[in-house]
Amino acid sequence: MSLQDITSRISHAEQDAGRQPGSVKLIAVSKVQPNERVEGVLKQGHRCFGENKVQEAAGKWPDFKDSFDGVDLHLIGPLQSNKTRQAMELFDAIHSVDRPKLAKAIARIAQEIGRCPDLFIQVNTGEEPQKAGVLPSETGAFVAECRALDLPIKGLMCIPPADEEPSLHFALLAKIAKRNDLAGLSMGMSSDFERAIALGATHVRVGSAIFGERVPA
Repeated sequence: MSLQDITSRISHAEQDAGRQPGSVKLIAVSKVQPNERVEGVLKQGHRCFGENKVQEAAGKWPDFKDSFDGVDLHLIGPLQSNKTRQAMELFDAIHSVDRPKLAKAIARIAQEIGRCPDLFIQVNTGEEPQKAGVLPSETGAFVAECRALDLPIKGLMCIPPADEEPSLHFALLAKIAKRNDLAGLSMGMSSDFERAIALGATHVRVGSAIFGERVPA
């Protein structure tokens, strides 16, 4: 696989779903990837990337941002409250807002620094005890709480359970987003992004299919 293969598959999936060309944003997941692979994808003109950990991103992206214009960096992993300020200064979007304490910290820091990344609320669609995210039944109340804090909530994000048909979870997320008047749907990964696009994904997160298998540090 390569960046070109994935962008071509996204275009076909958009077409098959009757979606506008270019309506799906590809987040190239660069976590645990060597810098030379990331640089290779940047040199091909791609600018939207996803990282899981604030520390890892802080170690590589400031230099890349200096060298390449227009980098759009998304935090797709869990955010610890004590890393909130650093994340907000580094990332253009955060996909893992999942609790009131974090929402309040983001609102407070946004006031101080005068800007706020785009935010997505993570929904635990499979209600898995080990996984982060707001429960589906509690999402509406949490969206309202975030809006009351004047946070720029752009959409919802989910990571379906590994052993279940992801389409059921994508459909559920789309339904919750519609109910709460949210346009953004961050869902779909290397193995299932076409199914996610068919069900309305606006952001898909693809890593190993672009970069090759991950290289743990």
